[in-house]
Amino acid sequence: MSQNSLFSRGFFGKDKEKAPVASPVIPVFNYEGVETKEIYLAGGCFWGLEKYLQGIPGVKDAEVGYANGKTENPTYEDVCYNNTGHAETVRVTYAPGYVTLPHILSLYFEVIDPTSVNKQGNDVGSQYRTGIYFVDAADEMAITSAIETLQSEYDKPIAIEVGPLENYYKAEEYHQDYLDKNPNGYCHISPADFEKAEKSYVEPTTFVDPGAYKVPDDAELKERLTDLQYRVVRENGTEPAYQNEYHDLTAPGIYVDIVSGEPLFSSADKFDACGWPSFSKPIDPAVIENELDVSHGMVREEVRSRVADSHLGHVFTDGPTETGGLRYCINSAALRFIPKDEMEAEGYGSFLPLVK
Repeated sequence: MSQNSLFSRGFFGKDKEKAPVASPVIPVFNYEGVETKEIYLAGGCFWGLEKYLQGIPGVKDAEVGYANGKTENPTYEDVCYNNTGHAETVRVTYAPGYVTLPHILSLYFEVIDPTSVNKQGNDVGSQYRTGIYFVDAADEMAITSAIETLQSEYDKPIAIEVGPLENYYKAEEYHQDYLDKNPNGYCHISPADFEKAEKSYVEPTTFVDPGAYKVPDDAELKERLTDLQYRVVRENGTEPAYQNEYHDLTAPGIYVDIVSGEPLFSSADKFDACGWPSFSKPIDPAVIENELDVSHGMVREEVRSRVADSHLGHVFTDGPTETGGLRYCINSAALRFIPKDEMEAEGYGSFLPLVK
């Protein structure tokens, strides 16, 4: 943001009450067509750990089973009494676009004693050992880093078993969703921890690489853009209210810079506010640059795109308080809309989790 930003100078605060800080909004996720991954976590009795992990926003599903043992298709009795070497384990299926593995691990660490060997809560035995078992070798570095950070908080050595998943067998049906079926059943995890997991949503940081987008020369732009588009992005023009392409568009997708193709806004953050497309936030704060605009006898906060330096529109502080209070009022002529079902083909597949 520039040094003369209205926000940094507190301009809006003089004439308008500052929008109250909204409580974190936990989205209702749609997992259809969204990339998912798996991680297998052992942490004592799997009844409570399953329900706890299911509650984390961004976790699509959790299932209980037996992992990394010496026999095939063990029963619960085999695991408990016949020394099969399996650990009671939860298979966690999550959407990395909604929740990161380090975030899941940080919550997992909070409900186990990471220094305890073959014991969690009242449960004792090798089947109650702690363990993180991965199926994607690329996850090992993140797991190792998380364990190293955790170790720095303890004098005793961390006893969490870490390694690739060697085998996994789904537990009997009566174990699945056990605490939903038996609300008063045994659990070593506190109700406060369950509530904390359910409220733990942290929006994953979206990084838009500026090096992936190029700016054509001016001659090519004049050839490619309409007169209105060129006037808006290169001459700080403004299109007519309501007489523009996207002001009332509600289809899912993303909006990119008409000049460079850099992703700017998601349909998930679009709302109806005026005669131009309005958004509560950009896809990545870094893609937007703010400048003081004193033209036309007004004092406003102009927004421009990072890579192409396109004039986009202005940002105001009269947006919905529940989404942070901002309203990015953007010219349709500065944008190109890419429908959700075309994003993958056009090279924007990594941004699909941001589109509702």
